[in-house]
Amino acid sequence: MEQRHLGRTGLRVSRLGLGTLTWARDTDEQEAADQLKTFWEAGGTLVDTADIYADGGSEYLLGRLTDALVPRADLVIATKAGGVLEADRRADGSRRHLLASLDASLVRLGTDYVDLWQLHAFDPHTPLEETLQALDLAVTSGRARYAGLSNFSGWQLAKAATWQLAAPGVRSRLASTQMEYSLLQRGVEREVLPAARDLDVGVLASSPLGRGVLTGKYRRATPADSRGASEHLAPFVAPYLDEAASRIVEAVSTAADGLAVTPLQVALCWVRDRPGVTAPLVGARTGEQLRAALSVETLSLPDEIRRALDDVSAPVHHYPDHDWSTL
Repeated sequence: MEQRHLGRTGLRVSRLGLGTLTWARDTDEQEAADQLKTFWEAGGTLVDTADIYADGGSEYLLGRLTDALVPRADLVIATKAGGVLEADRRADGSRRHLLASLDASLVRLGTDYVDLWQLHAFDPHTPLEETLQALDLAVTSGRARYAGLSNFSGWQLAKAATWQLAAPGVRSRLASTQMEYSLLQRGVEREVLPAARDLDVGVLASSPLGRGVLTGKYRRATPADSRGASEHLAPFVAPYLDEAASRIVEAVSTAADGLAVTPLQVALCWVRDRPGVTAPLVGARTGEQLRAALSVETLSLPDEIRRALDDVSAPVHHYPDHDWSTL
């Protein structure tokens, strides 16, 4: 599998990443083992998890499988901290919470370092400099090799990167930002993607298949074994089952028919090759689904197909994103 540099760093990662959101919940240990071995054998290196996935179960399962199936040195393990599942709070960027979470993640993963440690979300109640100092401490102490963000808006990303450049004694720099990005969710193109490209920060695209909807599996009904039928993930899929999404799914299916490939391959190729994207993160539930995703390695979309998909899925962006004099 082709390798790409993560932002302006020396870290090289596979241009498809393996997401583990469903591990230890909808994906059991046997299926997870199949996924990890299949991914590694295909040349994949980047595996993404988080401390809150399955309440730590995803990290624990990845730790159990690492070395038993795949050498630790062959993987680029990325995890996240700072997300909290509380009714009145979704993020905790305090130094206390973040560093305690990192130490707990290392125990679950069975390793003394992670390759990429990401802030799961922006915390408006904690000074940003406190949060970023915790990132720097993680890197300088060796517990994390690189630092990144996740779910930060464009101005939040720019503010964080600017603070790092200006603050005396700070040695870490942001390597990446992880954001949802697909033909069904192009909101990052408004500010996040331009900011990331300007700052030389790599973009990791989560949910590149529109939470599974772009595969076409929901065109007529919700399959019983799909995320849309899962007790935990049905609300996650539901926003992309509307009429607007349906038009995009039909366009993807039409393109796939014309190319004699699958809708999954078309949708995944589209986001993989977007300017600024380092790697989409594929969150397959089964090994079979992952193998289907890995089949895109040799596929590129013709320019006319890409432009047609750009047009049918184009988000409405006006002022101030376009030159005001042309409005």
